[in-house]
Amino acid sequence: MVQRLKTVYEQEVIKQLMTRFQYKNIHEVPKLEKITVNRGLGEAAQNAKILEASVKEITEITGQKAIVTRAKKAIAGFKLRQEMPIGVMVTLRGDYMYAFLDRLINLALPRIRDFRGINSKSFDGRGNYNLGLKEQLIFPEVDYDSIEQIRGMDISIVTTAKTDQEGLALLKSLGMPFAEN
Repeated sequence: MVQRLKTVYEQEVIKQLMTRFQYKNIHEVPKLEKITVNRGLGEAAQNAKILEASVKEITEITGQKAIVTRAKKAIAGFKLRQEMPIGVMVTLRGDYMYAFLDRLINLALPRIRDFRGINSKSFDGRGNYNLGLKEQLIFPEVDYDSIEQIRGMDISIVTTAKTDQEGLALLKSLGMPFAEN
């Protein structure tokens, strides 16, 4: 199935960015590379049910099976042993990436209470954008009655942009609702 956001990128966004930044070659135009959705679960080391519920939630939200991340080192202060489960993550590419970004922009972000746009200063210096969400209830796939506790997640949008201005222009033209600073 062809994703709506992907066709918008191919038909409109490429032309806009080529005229704005005077690219000579179409391959210079920044594009989305991948989206990573991550959730850290410190309490999952003691409770396996939390881990299973988080894997199920992230899988429902993204449409792709989430994997369990494990501790690389043992840290006694955090009661953490090596190879203990400490989080879940999923990396989206291709059609899954465009479908998730489309739902994030058009369905999830507008459902945030008192939403006035996302911060445009969360770029990393190389055109990649990071976004933290406080609750999973903003996604329509999550059933309110099935969750045990409200947990957030981190979303990293990796682009091929060389600068933050190019990354901001790419995401703005895809419809990302940035706040006016």
